[in-house]
Amino acid sequence: MVLSDENTSRPINPTIFQGGKECVGNRKVGQNRRALSVINQDLVVEGRPYPCVVNKRALAGKNDVCEKKQADPAHRPITRRFAAQIASTQQNNRVEGTKKSNLGNLNSNGFGASIFVDEEHKETDDQPVPMSLEQTEPMHSGPDQMEEVEMEDINEETVLDIDIGDANNPLAVVDYIEDLYAYYRKTEGISCVSPNYMAQQFDINERMRAILIDWLIEVHDKFDLMHETLFLTINLIDRFLAKQTVVRKKLQLVGLVAMLLACKYEEVAVPVVGDLILISDKAYTRKEVLEMEKLMVNTLQFNMSVPTAYVFMKRFLKAAQADRKLELLAFFLVELSLVEYEMLKFSPSLLAAAAVYTAQCTIYGFKQWSKTSEWHSNYSEDQLLECSTLMVEFHKKAGNGKLTGVHRKYCSSKFSYTAKYEPARFLLENPL
Repeated sequence: MVLSDENTSRPINPTIFQGGKECVGNRKVGQNRRALSVINQDLVVEGRPYPCVVNKRALAGKNDVCEKKQADPAHRPITRRFAAQIASTQQNNRVEGTKKSNLGNLNSNGFGASIFVDEEHKETDDQPVPMSLEQTEPMHSGPDQMEEVEMEDINEETVLDIDIGDANNPLAVVDYIEDLYAYYRKTEGISCVSPNYMAQQFDINERMRAILIDWLIEVHDKFDLMHETLFLTINLIDRFLAKQTVVRKKLQLVGLVAMLLACKYEEVAVPVVGDLILISDKAYTRKEVLEMEKLMVNTLQFNMSVPTAYVFMKRFLKAAQADRKLELLAFFLVELSLVEYEMLKFSPSLLAAAAVYTAQCTIYGFKQWSKTSEWHSNYSEDQLLECSTLMVEFHKKAGNGKLTGVHRKYCSSKFSYTAKYEPARFLLENPL
C-alpha cells in the first residue's frame, strides 16, 4: 500500500502566512481537508499502525488518560483541532470496547483516535523491564565464587614483615638478613653431632655430660656472660667429644677450655685462665688448661663459626613478636634442653622453634604458632610437637632431682622468676 505524501512521517511544522490561514508544509490547511479519524484509519499499514504518534507510557486501563498530556478542557482555548479531538472522544466513549489483540485497533483515551499505543508497551511476558527496575537474582557462577575466595583470603592470616621496623638500623642488616639465615640453615648440619656419639666414649656417659653442662650454666651466669657464649660452649664440647675420647677426670677441663674458647670468640672481656682455675677449685693447672686448648682447636680445625640455636632463637622470637616474658621462658626451655643428651637428635633451628612454640603455649594456655613464625622458621606446628612435648617434660621435673642449675637460675629476680610458670600439660594430653 502506497501512502500519500500527506501521511508521511516527516515532521509537520505548521506555519502562518499573510492570509492568516494555517498551512502545513507547502499546502494550505483549508484545502481538501478531511476528518481526523479518517486520516488515522489510513495510517494502518498492513495491519500495523503507522507510528506517527507513539505513547511511550504504558496505559493501565482501557479509559485511562495521561494526566500530563491532557489539559483541562474548561481552561483550554477552543481551536478547530481541539474541537475535532473532543468530537472524536465523544464518539469513542459511546462504544464499549475491550482490549483488542489486533495491532491495527485503536486504543481509546483522552486524546481520541489520534494517539496510538505502541505494542511494545503492552503488558506481556516478553516485555523488557527497564534496567533501573530489574531485580537481579543471586548468581552462583564464577564471579561469586571468586568473591568468596577473595574474602577468605582477606580473612586469612597474613605473613608480617618483621624487619620493616629495622629498615633504618644498620646493625640489623635488613638487606642481608634473609641471605644470612638461609646460610645458617644450610650450614647448621655442620655444627650438629651424632646423637649416639657417646657410644665411642669408654670412660664417660650421658649422665656425666649432663652434670658438666648443668654446672657450666651456673658458671656462665656467675661470670655474667652473653647467651651466645653458652650455646657455643655446649657446641664445642659435643663436637670435641664426638672426635676425641676423654677420660673422666679430664671432662671438667674440657668444659672449662670450651668456655674459654667461646669467650674469646664472643665476649669483649674474656675471663682469665686463673679465674677458670679458681672456679674449678684448682683441679687443673695453667699448663693443663693451655695444652687442652691447643688440642681442642686442632681437633676442631679452628672452626668456631657455626650457627647455634641462639641465632635461630633471636629470629624466631622476633617473628613471634615476643615480649620480655616470652623471651625469658623460651630461653629457659632451650637451656633445659641443652642439658639433655637425647635432644641432640634435633637440629639447632628445630630446637629454637620448639622452644618458642612451647613458651607461647605455656603463657597463652593454648596452641599458638602464627603464619609469620611458620614462614620464618620453615617448621609447621606438627613438626614441632615431638620436641615440644619433651620440653614440657623437662619443665615438669626441672625443680626436682639433682640437676637443678637451670631452674635455680631462672627462679631469681634477675630472670623474673620465669621457672615458676606452670608447664603446658595440655600438650602432653593431646600432642597431635
